[in-house]
Amino acid sequence: MKAVQKGFTLIELMIVIAIIGILAAIAIPAYQNYVIRAQVAEGATLADGVKAAMADYFANKGTWPTLLGTGATGLNFTGAVTGNYVSGVATTGVGDINVSYNQANSNAAIQGSVLSIYAALSSNMDIVWICGKQTLPAGATNQGGSAATTTLASQYLPRNCQ
Repeated sequence: MKAVQKGFTLIELMIVIAIIGILAAIAIPAYQNYVIRAQVAEGATLADGVKAAMADYFANKGTWPTLLGTGATGLNFTGAVTGNYVSGVATTGVGDINVSYNQANSNAAIQGSVLSIYAALSSNMDIVWICGKQTLPAGATNQGGSAATTTLASQYLPRNCQ
């Protein structure tokens, strides 16, 4: 009479564990990058509101605001622009927006980093926003901001900022 095998052999179990290990080795770094990019995207989203306010200010006054708060050259934001991962959004008066990532719960890879978004004017005086490490489009004139202030690694920048 033949004995019927029940269960798995040791080699089959080792193969399954090896496959799971390989998949985990690939998935964990990819997930970490995804989490960091999502945290950086919060800053880009917060900057969108500031971009709209700055464009309106520039259209009305012909100059760039020097601060987000109240005052003659401010955008009249009543409080600091912050988020879960963004410690602050600031402007310096040359058409730039600097997003700082210093919150305690932001990933260590982006803590202390800055995402810079700055304005350029096209030949017909339309505002063109340059994000991160993008290059200035042909025919556009830089208003004084600089992509050099972006300290985030390129792999973490949103697609429209690379």
